[in-house]
Amino acid sequence: MDMQQLLAAAQQMQSQLMNAQQELADAEVEGTSGGGLVTATVNGQGELVNLVISAAAIDPSDTAETAQSVADLVLAAVRDAYRAAGELQQEKMGPLAALGGAGGPSEVPGLSEFFGGGAAVPGAVESGAAEPEDDEPGGAGR
Repeated sequence: MDMQQLLAAAQQMQSQLMNAQQELADAEVEGTSGGGLVTATVNGQGELVNLVISAAAIDPSDTAETAQSVADLVLAAVRDAYRAAGELQQEKMGPLAALGGAGGPSEVPGLSEFFGGGAAVPGAVESGAAEPEDDEPGGAGR
């Protein structure tokens, strides 16, 4: 390959990387817990942008238990949203990682601190451990 072809290929990779980064910046994914009692929305850059807690998640007769249950549900929903954001990030950036190592998921500004280099999701369960929804009150799934 001559120098001009190499330069053109590098410019094309840079353009693809910038397009993928913009798609991530514009994307939003949701995570839920407690059968939809809590919904967390995370953008493709790993920022929590919305959190909705259903009134049905609150038991006014037992505020202490409700507070702990809601905290568990929020944590599970946020973890689910981060997992979904990690999958989206891998989908958008993964193919670019194969292009000479440039622009891989861990090199996207702002994502590495959220996804630990693109592979791990904050608070993600290690293999062999219980899934996050197992920690939810009453064992409610997503």
